[in-house]
Amino acid sequence: MDRIAVLFVCVHNSARSQMAEAFFNKMAQERGISLRAASAGTLQGAGVNPKAVQVMDEIGISLRGHTPKLLTQQMVDASEKIVTMGCGVDAAACPARFLAAEDWGLRDPAELPLSAVREVRDEIERKVADLIERLG
Repeated sequence: MDRIAVLFVCVHNSARSQMAEAFFNKMAQERGISLRAASAGTLQGAGVNPKAVQVMDEIGISLRGHTPKLLTQQMVDASEKIVTMGCGVDAAACPARFLAAEDWGLRDPAELPLSAVREVRDEIERKVADLIERLG
């Protein structure tokens, strides 16, 4: 497996970590930085949350074709940094419980209205921009 600069992890890999991966890879490419991110979940979701797809489409970043991935030890070993998204979905499956990671404590967009999903998206964008500055 190729080295991963940042691995974004949440429970289902269906919204927050997918958005973070997309933001990171877009921002790194725009800045000419040869870092890349991946994402995964401790419990693989059935699909990417349609609200996450919609709010990312609104700002010109597509999550279409993305699928949730199950976290593996190989992914962890290939990563330089791990960022967990927060544990609002299932505390027992929370990746922050067993990964040495930075945790962003983000709200889970699963049951949030679209306006709140936009707020989560914007918070992820700010945090990713800050992370790229720290890594760059």
